Amino acid sequence: MAFSPKLLQQGASGAGGYQISRSLRFNSADSTYLNKTLVTPTNNKIWTWSAWVKRASLGVTQRLFFANGVDNIWFNSDDTFYVYIDSGTYAISSVQVFRDPSAWYHIMITADTTQVTSSNRLKMYVNGAQITSLSSATYPTQNFNTYINSAVAHGIGAYGVPGSQNYFDGYMTEVNFVDGQQLTPSSFGQTDAQTGVWKPKAYSGSYGTNGFYLNFSDNSNTTAATLGKDYSGNGNNWTPNNFSVTAGAGNDSFVDVPTSFGTDTGVGGTVRGNYAVINPLQLISNVTVSNGNLYFLSNNNTDQWASAPSTIAVRTGKWYAEFTPTNSAGTPSYGFGVVRATWSPIILDAGGYYGRFWYTTEGYSYLTSGSFYTGNSISSSGAAFVSGDIIGVALDLDAGSITFYKNGVSQGTPFTSIPLGVDYVFAGGAFTSPYPTPTNIGAYFANFGQRAFAYTAPSGYKALCTQNLPTPTIGATSATLANKYFKAITYTGNGSQSVTGVGFQPDWVWVKSRSSSVYNHQLHDAVRGATAGALFSNLTSAQDATYQFDSFDSDGFTTDASNIVGINNSGYTFVAWNWNAGGSTVTNTSGSISSQVRASTTSGFSVVTYTGNDTANQTIGHGLGVAPSMVIVKSRGSTAEWVTYQSVLGANKFLYLNQTTGESTVSGYWGTPSSTTFGIKGGGWANNVNGVSMVAYCFAPIAGYSAFGSYTGNGSTNGPFIHTGFRPAWFMIKASSAVDDWAIIDVARNPYNAVNFWLNAEDTSAEATLSPPQFDLNSNGMKLRGTSSTVNGSGVTYIYMAFAENPFKYSLAR
Repeated sequence: MAFSPKLLQQGASGAGGYQISRSLRFNSADSTYLNKTLVTPTNNKIWTWSAWVKRASLGVTQRLFFANGVDNIWFNSDDTFYVYIDSGTYAISSVQVFRDPSAWYHIMITADTTQVTSSNRLKMYVNGAQITSLSSATYPTQNFNTYINSAVAHGIGAYGVPGSQNYFDGYMTEVNFVDGQQLTPSSFGQTDAQTGVWKPKAYSGSYGTNGFYLNFSDNSNTTAATLGKDYSGNGNNWTPNNFSVTAGAGNDSFVDVPTSFGTDTGVGGTVRGNYAVINPLQLISNVTVSNGNLYFLSNNNTDQWASAPSTIAVRTGKWYAEFTPTNSAGTPSYGFGVVRATWSPIILDAGGYYGRFWYTTEGYSYLTSGSFYTGNSISSSGAAFVSGDIIGVALDLDAGSITFYKNGVSQGTPFTSIPLGVDYVFAGGAFTSPYPTPTNIGAYFANFGQRAFAYTAPSGYKALCTQNLPTPTIGATSATLANKYFKAITYTGNGSQSVTGVGFQPDWVWVKSRSSSVYNHQLHDAVRGATAGALFSNLTSAQDATYQFDSFDSDGFTTDASNIVGINNSGYTFVAWNWNAGGSTVTNTSGSISSQVRASTTSGFSVVTYTGNDTANQTIGHGLGVAPSMVIVKSRGSTAEWVTYQSVLGANKFLYLNQTTGESTVSGYWGTPSSTTFGIKGGGWANNVNGVSMVAYCFAPIAGYSAFGSYTGNGSTNGPFIHTGFRPAWFMIKASSAVDDWAIIDVARNPYNAVNFWLNAEDTSAEATLSPPQFDLNSNGMKLRGTSSTVNGSGVTYIYMAFAENPFKYSLAR
């Protein structure tokens, strides 16, 4: 079916209602690429190349655009981005790495070698912003004629003509090439007025002689006149090589695109948006995914289970996906179903295996034998299945049930009471026994709706696509952007009083000097009042009015003129983390002790003050309307530890924010946290100091904005993936089962991957530069990539709290 190249529809999520109908999947195993020999150009000193790209394979060299095997635009094997001119005589390369396979990037390269300033002759942009942090930069000499846009062979998705190596793995759409103009990103995209996210828009300018526009919208055939058709008006069609548009798993024409629109009909391959794929960031060794991360192959050296989850998690609604086992050898065993998004396939389970997501009570599976399995027990059975059968999984998160299908025939609903209010991912697993000879090697195809389903989904069930995700309460409109509830800012002290750039009036401000190891962390909040003074997360001391604010302001805060030490010293660098708690303080009598509360139920955050009485079984109202997942408490008027509650540890455990120690256990320490109150302990404990004013910072998770949980480290550079459901702006991590630091990272100090700056909440250390970097912040969570015991010790349990930059529904890859 052919589609219009540029669709406009009122209310579409693309900028100005712009809609992209299709993308083209490039699969290196199939040697896919497009080629064309250009003619004499308008100007081969000046050109612009722009495309939307969703990566699949990481850690390998992949070419996006090349000319005569000499000039290249490509991802390097270390996942940095390179532009080579004249076989690398001239080149620019990014410090930033690009290893988010869950969402789309907008990539743009421009050249104008006539420019006097050398750095203007070659530029790279990602998601509308110029990349200026370069690991190397050797610019073309003035008036140099590039091979790109010369009358030579060109290609998309491979190196050389015909394509011979470095094939691109992933998806591509909206490929624009403009001959004779060095444009800016505003020609191809703009910031969405509602979500604040960079979005595509139609290019309306001229293309020049060799210019072209490929959107791959006509998938009626694989010819230059269809799949390779140029929509610029120039007729510069490209020849597709080794692509397929035949229905089924081999089809390379997808509705996985960077604009979301349409109504899901249940047949798959209809609604547009960013689709789930198998998450390659959650694989054990010797497991590979390919075909746009929709094909799973397990080929271990020993008998082993292996599994992989989807990149998109859901917590409400009805969802459908299909899995097709396709044995690579023998008759391996399989399991398909769903599991909590907190589960990690790269951690050994209790039986010493990876990958059995149903071996936990958080996973639910349909096995090859026909058994329905969860928590190491069989609930009931359906029909056995073999290679080539289509296994449908229908997840109902309104009713808490899962129905399985074999070749379109229901096998029943064996699970009818799965826990609600948590995130689930779809998952598939296989048991392989290739050693010493390849007798059983498991492989399967997944389909989350980006192509037509083999069998129509049950009525009301949807494909796993951003268009179908519910509208988040935070991040969907200009009035509810995440940065109106949390914002990290950096600044250099100037000795004055005011700090601006927050964008709202903060109710809690946490400041630390990045450049000094002398100054304490300072914490100020509006319920205690601007002039009450600072608390220090690294100290047990009472609040100190020496370090007071004059005011909390509409765009930041003003410090007292005589007290800028540690918060605005001239020449020092600082970071300030700012939270919005709703703006007004009320008396709360929900608990046995009355409290003063400033709460935002929208963002799940409240600041609470109360007076301790050292009496057992007391409760404090928190104003959140739901049970908190994290509470941080400090005595304001006396020397005492900072104590923290984390729901995943339970109400009988606590950690000290001001110490590196692991968790402590005291029965009933937090009572029974509820939708209205949390408990405090009598007997001289730090959350209930007799007759002393206390402050508590309380947090509840908000889908797409905040997350609180735990994970287990594995001590590997292939560390756990922490699914948050949003692009993180701030993370704090602490080993709960071991002695180590409270590590804090944020996007203000780490604007691109990999993340290499952190601060410790419990000491005065200056900002540490991590080498190698320990994290990537991605569109849907965080990937651990280092072996530091602070964040990824083998077998160590960690807790975390995180806040969003954007909800995943709207996020681009970072």
